[in-house]
Amino acid sequence: MKTILKKLIALIITLFMVSVLAFLAFQIIPGDPTTKMLGTEATPDAIAALRSELGLDRPVMTRYFDWLGSFLSGDMGISYSYRTPVGEMIAQKLPVTALLTLLSFLFTVGLSIPLGTLAGSVRSKLLDRCITVTDQILMSVPPFFLGILACYLCGIVLKLFTPGGYVSLENDFWGCVGYLVFPALSIAIPRAAMTVKMLRSSIYKELRQDYVRTAQSRGAGRWSILFRHVLKNALIPVITFLAVSMAEILTGSIIVEQVFTVPGIGRLLLASIGSRDFPVVQAIVVLLATWIVVVNYLADLLNLLVDPRIRRK
Repeated sequence: MKTILKKLIALIITLFMVSVLAFLAFQIIPGDPTTKMLGTEATPDAIAALRSELGLDRPVMTRYFDWLGSFLSGDMGISYSYRTPVGEMIAQKLPVTALLTLLSFLFTVGLSIPLGTLAGSVRSKLLDRCITVTDQILMSVPPFFLGILACYLCGIVLKLFTPGGYVSLENDFWGCVGYLVFPALSIAIPRAAMTVKMLRSSIYKELRQDYVRTAQSRGAGRWSILFRHVLKNALIPVITFLAVSMAEILTGSIIVEQVFTVPGIGRLLLASIGSRDFPVVQAIVVLLATWIVVVNYLADLLNLLVDPRIRRK
């Protein structure tokens, strides 16, 4: 219980520090949103009036605590560029990003568990080396580069989909899912490669345990031992890693959405940074950080649940 409480306190402190940094970072970087909104030829009086309207003439810490209080109550502010509530803008983009994240996670699990089990159970040195080299290559390739390759090979050459031809989620759910398959694979493949490596190492470690030799002495077959005993224990660290992957997958979708022109949170974030739309950027950064911190916290709790050895420490 003390461990859970300590982690919860650390989570709250981390989120507070993230909110401070997210707010202050956009107060010191070059560029004035009022100049972006009014143009470089705006008069000083017009700029002063707009700064007063947006509250930019108030002290920084006053604006921070006002923003934090509003954010915690569900009010994320008003977009400088679109003059609409930030919460509504994010709510419009969130379903697409959530669907992409879910598909990426399902592909990660669906690819890594069987391949990791196969990699951990092979006895051929040649096959083992081929798996290791392939795994290392896929781990090192960033998702955005895989996205570019997918657009060229699968989209332009093989014509399996139309790059940039995004299908609206509201108009055609399955058409949208079909378009998101390639972005999801671009995100999932490096994460799956990491999971395969972890599961392979975990299976190797478990195969050297005493309970495996005991099962072998009782006449249990190789595959029976693998699936009934070894895999159950080998999956314990992998489950936690997959839970953490949910956070990594969401952040990975930011660039991949740009490659595939998917109108999600990632494209909104990058567009808002370019237009100095600070309320939108601050809200998205804090929400992404919250997702990452909370997922890692839940992964720690899951680790405590599935691994009794940690609870005894």
